[in-house]
Amino acid sequence: MQIDRKSDMKPVDGPAENFTGKATITGQFQRPEPSRVGGAIVHFEPGARTAWHTHPAGQTLIVTEGVGWTQIEGGAKLEFHAGDILWCPAEHKHWHGATPHEAMTHIAIQESVNGTPVTWLEKVTDEQYLAPLGEPKE
Repeated sequence: MQIDRKSDMKPVDGPAENFTGKATITGQFQRPEPSRVGGAIVHFEPGARTAWHTHPAGQTLIVTEGVGWTQIEGGAKLEFHAGDILWCPAEHKHWHGATPHEAMTHIAIQESVNGTPVTWLEKVTDEQYLAPLGEPKE
């Protein structure tokens, strides 16, 4: 059994090429084969968000604090809250982050395929980020 102690986890800033605004990543992990699972705790200050990206095996987000927004390309921008669990299917281009006025923290969990858990793409524009909220498709 392995225990990673919170006191030993060093937060790092989300790389500027993959995030807009201040995002902090803590507890990043990638389990050894045969497991493919990895993840991290990501905290977004108000207005911070990821760039567009995809995951080869999808991604689960467990929201632990705050309020955020997310969008799959071509879909509605949706709001989520602490306690919500989000699922983004494999290879769906998407982004997620805090709202302009409230911070948000989530636990991100995804699997690597051929050694890669994520493909980063272009940044989300302010126009995309500030677009009106939509309704989820059923």
